[in-house]
Amino acid sequence: MNGGLPGFKKEIGLFSGINILVGIIIGSGVFYLGAYILLDVNMSMGYALLAWTIGGIVSLLGGICLAELGAMNPKAGGTYVYLSEAYHPVLGFSNEWTGMFLSGAGSNAAVAIAFATAVVNLGNFSINIKFIAVVAIVVLSAVNYFGVKFGALVQNIFTVSKVIPLVLILLWGIFGGTQSPDLSLTAPAGTGFGGIVTMVALAVVISMWAYEGWANLNTVAEEIKEPQKNLPRAIIIALSFITVIYVAFNFAIFRILPAGSIKSFIDGGQVYLGTEAAGVIFGRAGFILVAVTMMISMFGSLNGCILAFPRSYYAVSADGHFIPAFGLLHPKYHTPYVAIIAQCVISIILVMLRNLGQLTALVVFASILYKMMTVFSVLIYRKKQPDRPRPYKVPLTYVTVIIATLSLLGLLLNVLVGDPTTSIIGLAVPISGVIAYFLFFSGKKKQASA
Repeated sequence: MNGGLPGFKKEIGLFSGINILVGIIIGSGVFYLGAYILLDVNMSMGYALLAWTIGGIVSLLGGICLAELGAMNPKAGGTYVYLSEAYHPVLGFSNEWTGMFLSGAGSNAAVAIAFATAVVNLGNFSINIKFIAVVAIVVLSAVNYFGVKFGALVQNIFTVSKVIPLVLILLWGIFGGTQSPDLSLTAPAGTGFGGIVTMVALAVVISMWAYEGWANLNTVAEEIKEPQKNLPRAIIIALSFITVIYVAFNFAIFRILPAGSIKSFIDGGQVYLGTEAAGVIFGRAGFILVAVTMMISMFGSLNGCILAFPRSYYAVSADGHFIPAFGLLHPKYHTPYVAIIAQCVISIILVMLRNLGQLTALVVFASILYKMMTVFSVLIYRKKQPDRPRPYKVPLTYVTVIIATLSLLGLLLNVLVGDPTTSIIGLAVPISGVIAYFLFFSGKKKQASA
């Protein structure tokens, strides 16, 4: 920032950038979403792995689009910056308004509750789940208050810690598993080509929940060393790595558990197939290993979210379109400390008011909507600013952007059809953001720069 005020420190290197993204994305979903994917593809292991692969490719295409945007404009705020410049400041504002009061704080609250639930279940404690969730939010908010380097260090430790057990299980399953899974792409009897496409598409939608978070590294672009090179590299490496991990992990499960046992587990409501696979390999120790891995995954994901989201609130405030205090950086730690504290408070309120299912459903709809518009903004930038330097360009631009956009649109429509009530409620917050912008904030940019 100008006028002698502190600015962001460039503390995030390539390795930390990869770890932040991996840490945000890999949560508990890899352990249970495979069961729901198998249900959608009529228990076909071949189509299940295909769905995981396509979901990873679509997420990577979206990430590549974010890589061009971030390398071209490495500012704190990420999606806010792109939506504001490509469309209109009201979209950038409403995205951050939604993040502050719903999608960002709600994600923090949901992950914190999931983490607390895993802690209580593993230890058979009588401690209140919401108390543990609140403590986790406060502790990690404090960690990120004292500097992005400290927060990134925590992220590095927990990302590496949670990936190692996953890799051990998938290597054991692939090379030591005794099952020979049927990976043929044979359609159920009476299913035509259209039916197959629909079946796989629904499974891909589920898989993409596990890849959620691929746009979040851009929010800390201003703190990345050499962002024109390291931001695209971190996004591409992280998403490619995650795709390989997800596909290999599910294949390992198929190598460990007989097909009949998998069906029996799912029919009986046991969707944590990774836990069952670890139990076969390591016995009770395996169950504990996976449970601990899940907790580490969720704790790391929570830290990544708490690190990333306040940078967006800082950006919209620094632009003169939000509460001025959110645009302040700590004079010593160079972090958006007011935004971190505000996010902490709102996340705690949501923990106390809603349960995990309610939070997850409310967060999803608006998040997808803004990501879809962000991906499409690559084409808008190309048209509005054709001569702007682009250190990284999306390969096969129109094909890549259109496929990613249509895939996100399909996910959006699936949520709308599957849960229209929650989707409508989820839209109420972005709409209130649009109203708030024109009532209170639309003139602040002019006043701030006058």
